Parts: sequence; C-alpha cells; structure tokens
Amino acid sequence: MNYHFQKNLNMPVSLKPFNTLALEQGCLQFVEVTSVIELKQQLIKAANASLPTLILGGGSNVVFTSDYQGVVIKVATKGIEVSEDAEAFYISVQAGESWHEFVGYCLDNGFHGLENLALIPGTVGAAPIQNIGAYGVEINKYCQKVSYLDLASLESNTLTNSECHFGYRDSIFKNELKNQIAITEVQFRLPKVWQANIEYGPLQHFNLETVTPKQVYDTVCDIRKSKLPDPAVLGNVGSFFKNPIIEASQYIELLKTYSDLVGYAQVDGKIKIAAGWLIDEAGLKGVNKGRAAVHDKQALVLVNLDDAVGEDICQLAHYIMDIVLAKFGIQLDPEPRIIGATGEENL
Repeated sequence: MNYHFQKNLNMPVSLKPFNTLALEQGCLQFVEVTSVIELKQQLIKAANASLPTLILGGGSNVVFTSDYQGVVIKVATKGIEVSEDAEAFYISVQAGESWHEFVGYCLDNGFHGLENLALIPGTVGAAPIQNIGAYGVEINKYCQKVSYLDLASLESNTLTNSECHFGYRDSIFKNELKNQIAITEVQFRLPKVWQANIEYGPLQHFNLETVTPKQVYDTVCDIRKSKLPDPAVLGNVGSFFKNPIIEASQYIELLKTYSDLVGYAQVDGKIKIAAGWLIDEAGLKGVNKGRAAVHDKQALVLVNLDDAVGEDICQLAHYIMDIVLAKFGIQLDPEPRIIGATGEENL
C-alpha cells in the first residue's frame, strides 16, 4: 500500500496526478491498494475515523468540484487469468488493470472482440459502471460477470451480465448499487469465432471477409488519437456528454432545419443523436469558461487549459447544456461522475 497524508488541514493531498482532467483539488488522505484484503482494511480504517470514502480507478471519469473531505482509495489490483472451452476464451481481470493495456493484451494473445474499444482511458474495474462503448461496440456484449465488494458489509458478490442491467452508458452500478460497492474483478467471454464490427463510418471501408482484428485496432487508435487530446498533454475525460436519444418525431422535425443531422435508429424506435454534432452546430467549439474550454478539434471533449478547477468545468458544461437545449430542444447529460466534498453530486 502507498500512503499520502496531508501535513495540515490547509494543505490537502493533491488529486491532480490522479484525475485525467488534472484538476487542482485535494483530499485529506490518499492510499493505493493492491489487493481486496488491503481494500477492506482501508475501508475499516475510514469507517472507524468517520471519514467519507471515495473509490477511484484511473480517474478518467471524474470531475472533482472541491477538495474531498475524506479518504480516496485508488484500486491498483493487477492480474489476468485465462481459461477456455471449445467455443470461447474466458478472461478474468483484476479491477486495477489499465483498460487499453488489457485490450492490447487480448489482441496480442489472439483473444478478439474488444478492438473497437482500444484507447479508452481508465481501468477495467470502471468499464462496467459506464458500460463503456465506442465505434459500434459496448462491453456488455462481452462482459460475462462482475465481482464486487459491498462497502458496508465488506462481503464479496458476483453479478451475471443480465444482473448488471446494462444500458447505454448505464448499469446497476450507476443506479441501485451506486456508491455502495467497489468492483474487484471483471470476467469477459470472447468467442473463438471472431466477427468484426465495422458499421461505424471510419471502419466501413474494410471488407468484412478480409479485415483483421489488428486492422480494426490500429484504425480505432488512429481515429482516437486524431480526434481526442492526450490527457497527459491536455487534461480531459474524453467524451463529456452522452449521445442523447430522442423520439423519432423530434428527429424528423429537426431534419427540416438541419438536413445534415445524422441519427441512429434504436431498437425501441427512438433515435440516437451525436452530442458532438449538436455542440459544434451550436458554435461552441473552442469556447471557454474560466480555465476550461471546448476542444477546438472535438466538440464533445472539455479540456483543462491550465490549472482549472472543477467549478470551471461545471460552469462550461452548464453553459453548453443551456445553449443546446435552447437551440435544439435536446437535453444533454454528462458522462463523468461529479465529485463534491463528501461524495458524488449532480452536475
């Protein structure tokens, strides 16, 4: 375990190195755990001290709006185990593993299916919470089981895919189990017969019969690098807003004014709209509030220009949401978790 303690109450531990937005916020105590046993020990200590506790993965999906008045526990557990049967590979991954490195591991070892999800920041443990997705694939397609630790009882439990209640950027971990558990391990089932998903625009030029997993992986990486800023260079959490899903009737009405508005039909008859297009069409690309700005190459990304704090990001997000609602009648919802002084809050 690695500990970081404050020297006094006026100088909290900096969380800047532990969130990809590089926000200048702090916490009373920060500790990394490398096993479930260590995680339990730290939860007991925090409870005995009556301190709020925040479980942190890669810090790629959080916006700290103020100094956290408690203990931040970073899950840094590592380990990958593989088994197989005639039809599939079964890969159990510890929560602290890097998601992108895990995708690369699968590609290198002939376990195919996750290529479209390359270069998504964060940890494996955080992936089921958001049901992360990109370029036509969401992890619920391959996620078989999720194991977690109940933060109150300290008992371990495992949910099957159906029990996770996966939806678009949604799961049971954002609803019924919100702030109640810490994911410890995720198991994936990757079929041995690979079927490429090349329905997304930049992948459509491939031939379904000849395309390889490596080609899909390389193309997705190239696309993401060209559109999304490197968090190590310019602080961000990737896509800040979910792509809104609207009624077909509203989409048809909007097409009368915006003929280039692209929509993707959903199984329930509704239409998914690109949030980035809405923000760009509203003329907000490059707009800034305080020390935060809309990225000048990808309108869906909010960036930390220089020493921003959470308030800067939230003010900019509210401004974007207000403009888009007024112009299109569409409500945008943020993807990242908003973390206040004692826990998660609404934007």
